[in-house]
Amino acid sequence: MNTWDPSAVALLTLLSESVRGPKREGIFALWLTLRVAQDLLLDPPPLERAHRRRVQALEQRLSSLTIPPPLRRALTAAVSQLVAPARESGGSAAGEALTQAARTARAALRAER
Repeated sequence: MNTWDPSAVALLTLLSESVRGPKREGIFALWLTLRVAQDLLLDPPPLERAHRRRVQALEQRLSSLTIPPPLRRALTAAVSQLVAPARESGGSAAGEALTQAARTARAALRAER
């Protein structure tokens, strides 16, 4: 049985203590992003296809949350940083697919403003 990282547990504790609204959704978004990033540290790492699906699912879920704009920008940048491991482990096509997904997320963010 795997144990959870203390940072994930801390975010879940904050989540349970917060009331509904942008702050709570922001903490939830941070937790989701942390979990996807932590999966890259698994030994062996997740398969490229699985990782790509997780990142795309993360982007889709983040787009549906009401979170403060500074945090949204930071999470969009964090998701784009998940592209480098994809490119390294899965090749340029996998990296390009995630790059395109990050561009789409950034464009959606700009459209919100």
